[in-house]
Amino acid sequence: MTRKRQHLTTADLASLAREAVGSQCTLVAATRLTGGSRKGVYRLAFDDGSTAIAYVWSPQEDYWDQPAADVRDTLAGATGLGVFRAAHWTLEAAGVRTPRLLLADEDAVHLPAYSAVVEDVSGGSLQEALRTDPARGRAALERLAGLLERMRARDSAGHGKAGLVHEGGMPHGTSCAQVVADRAVRDIEEAAARDDRVRVVRTRLAERIRELQRAVRPRGTCTLVHGELGPDHVLLTADGEPALIDIEGLMYFDVEWEHVFLELRFGPHYDVLRVPGLDEDRLRLYRLAMHLNLVAGPLRLLDGDFPDREPMRAIAEANLQRVLSLLRSDA
Repeated sequence: MTRKRQHLTTADLASLAREAVGSQCTLVAATRLTGGSRKGVYRLAFDDGSTAIAYVWSPQEDYWDQPAADVRDTLAGATGLGVFRAAHWTLEAAGVRTPRLLLADEDAVHLPAYSAVVEDVSGGSLQEALRTDPARGRAALERLAGLLERMRARDSAGHGKAGLVHEGGMPHGTSCAQVVADRAVRDIEEAAARDDRVRVVRTRLAERIRELQRAVRPRGTCTLVHGELGPDHVLLTADGEPALIDIEGLMYFDVEWEHVFLELRFGPHYDVLRVPGLDEDRLRLYRLAMHLNLVAGPLRLLDGDFPDREPMRAIAEANLQRVLSLLRSDA
């Protein structure tokens, strides 16, 4: 039976909006934006023509329908106002642009859920710019490369979500490679339960993951990474300055993890973001593990009532084909 979700209305969000921008503006419309799976994202429109963005973390907005992730699990799906605020502070301290925080409702005063209101960065996404205005997109890519360099300059003795590291907490797992490999093995089992093609090769896949893990040499530091940085997670200001969004997964980790995802999502544009000196052993492990996660995650999400089903199926299928191709090339 499909769950009926109650998304928020303009009236529901009026109090939050008023607290964020003041009583001089009146909220006239609230539109839920598509694509999010862990939080509700609403564009707030005011009677003076201005806009803002509301983030709402509630069970009604979370299509994963899973218990709250353990913050000590570095790669677990991060969600919630706490991890958002920690990530926002960390990026600001690093000099990395992200939408300005206008209000954080830490006591759930305005809604029966934690929420925040941020600046509406209205210059479109980097994904749109790369498609419709290549010159503007290229300039923004070069600026994004500079932001990633600032993030690489922030390091930690160990891995962990940004807030956990800053608080001195201890994550699960002794190394990035172990954390990635352990999750990859779990992803293999989850995907095998949902797709016969994975079930047939699951033993070979698990063996290959452990073989790649053993090849990774120890490293003493981790750097600040976004974790899921695609061109749709970069908004542009009016003057083309990049601003990172969907930042809750910000963490200290191997930089190769970031670059495997950048290579996957930016495709032919990745050359602008490429950096020298990446560890090939880590890249091989993380590339296979990333594709496995992009099979298991979407298939798990499709067990529920996530609305944008065909794009999610396409993500799972494309990454499954890549997994099988990598396995064949290693045979």
